[in-house]
Amino acid sequence: MTARTRFTDKTALVTGAGSGIGRTIALALAAEGAQVVVAGRRREPLEETVRLIEEAGGKALAVTADVTDAADVQALVAAAVDRFGSLDVAVNNAGVFRGGQPLADLPEADWHEQLGANVTGVFLALQAEVRQMRTQPSGGAIVNIASIFGVHARHPGAAAYSATKAAVSVLTRGAALDHIRDGVRINAVSPGAVETPMSLRPGETEAERTRRAADTLPLGRISGTDEIAAAVLYLASDDASSVVGTDLVVDSGATA
Repeated sequence: MTARTRFTDKTALVTGAGSGIGRTIALALAAEGAQVVVAGRRREPLEETVRLIEEAGGKALAVTADVTDAADVQALVAAAVDRFGSLDVAVNNAGVFRGGQPLADLPEADWHEQLGANVTGVFLALQAEVRQMRTQPSGGAIVNIASIFGVHARHPGAAAYSATKAAVSVLTRGAALDHIRDGVRINAVSPGAVETPMSLRPGETEAERTRRAADTLPLGRISGTDEIAAAVLYLASDDASSVVGTDLVVDSGATA
């Protein structure tokens, strides 16, 4: 089977790329030829992502950045362009979950942290990315990571998180309309439960999670990070050249 090369000679930026979904997306982009800039707040996991990409023959750059800081985000985009010459794809994956208790019992600090990382962080990233992409003859493609907890579904103990992810979905659609004539396509992916620690309930083991998914999800299992990455790469590629402002749900049938 011939390897796909949809992103050859393109530069991709992935936030929250030190682990989980973000790391898998970065590796998948590199595997299809992209030069990948991986961003996050902690350097060590980013360097591990870079190592994995380089071991597979790819090119990558680690940049520490806090997406809630406008100057950091602007510097991140500048670093990508300085190193690789352009910014063709951006995946805004960085986010946090704080919850598990009823809304009335959620600490105010947890609300502000989620609002900052999940909404303001995407807003600031979109601004910096679009400002660069619209100067390029080829424009660019942006994919935001939302969640089924938001416009698609709600869950006890996740009201604040769901509100922030609903905002990501709406922000995606509005930005898509604002900037498609600038040559920038903007879409979102809304994962359901994924094989990362975030999908484990308090005290739950991976084996217990597997059994729970078998009983509750139409597909009978949760999604792998590679399946989320596949959806992201589709939306970021020319395969989706007429897809604008969509929110693609990948959730094992949970919201079907």
